Amino acid sequence: MSDPVELAGGIRVAVGDPDDAATFTLTEEPTGDRRAVTVDSVPDALAALAQRCDRWPQAAAVCDDVLRALDPAGPVFAGVITESLAYSTLQSGPEFARWLTERGPAQVPVTPDPVVAQREGGRLVIRFNRPQRHNAFSTDARAALLDALEVARLDPSVDEVVLAGNGPSFCSGGDLAEFGSFTDPAAAHLARTRHSPALVLAEITARLGRACRAEIHGQVQGSGLEMAAFCGTVSCRPDAVLGLPELALGLIPGAGGTVSITRRIGRWRTAYLVLSGRSIDPATALRWGLVDVVAGAPAP
Repeated sequence: MSDPVELAGGIRVAVGDPDDAATFTLTEEPTGDRRAVTVDSVPDALAALAQRCDRWPQAAAVCDDVLRALDPAGPVFAGVITESLAYSTLQSGPEFARWLTERGPAQVPVTPDPVVAQREGGRLVIRFNRPQRHNAFSTDARAALLDALEVARLDPSVDEVVLAGNGPSFCSGGDLAEFGSFTDPAAAHLARTRHSPALVLAEITARLGRACRAEIHGQVQGSGLEMAAFCGTVSCRPDAVLGLPELALGLIPGAGGTVSITRRIGRWRTAYLVLSGRSIDPATALRWGLVDVVAGAPAP
């Protein structure tokens, strides 16, 4: 086994044989080991990773720290709090500030009914409803989602919950036009953790198990993927594109993904998704265990 390659931010990428201590391992061979990721070309993948870690070294380092600190078998609350504190740290850092400057001023369009819910007996179907923005997750969408989830949390007669999205995508992640609207990182942390869909979804899944289901399609990015991964079952359409793009903002996942996704695929592949910025297709997601069912595909 060769020594891991050291990248900016203290990221350590092993090559070939899976290395438990590395951030993750790259290989060109098929592997079922969750510590490793198969790529077409290890040199090309390393070069791309080096560029990204050079540009966002603080976010890369914090991502690695948070994932290593997480106990996948531990309480969801502890993981979400750790993630949010780290996220707030990065919100006050230079890499996120640079992204905000590059983005420039932005305005979030008002969308009536950003989330809609329908009750059919014991079945509660909740749908993101901002199709013109690929269901980008906004503050008003979070509030509406929490209102809908509260029904399932408090009413024991709800025995099935389905989380889905109207339009071409399930959820394309946080609405970028809204990023930076919280100027106080402490207030942002409190808003994320005191009004957290992740914590409520985890609680509902603990009660309902596989009957708490996400049905994903189209763009399934960032917070959309993070929330879906908390569900007991993730059902995926063949057109889904799954990824964690937050590093390009100088951030890490902030909707519970360091907990939910790590529980499904391990810290190594979670780190790869964040640090590489690469999206994966449904077949890969199924092999990794990030989704449970792909329409028309046999179980792994």
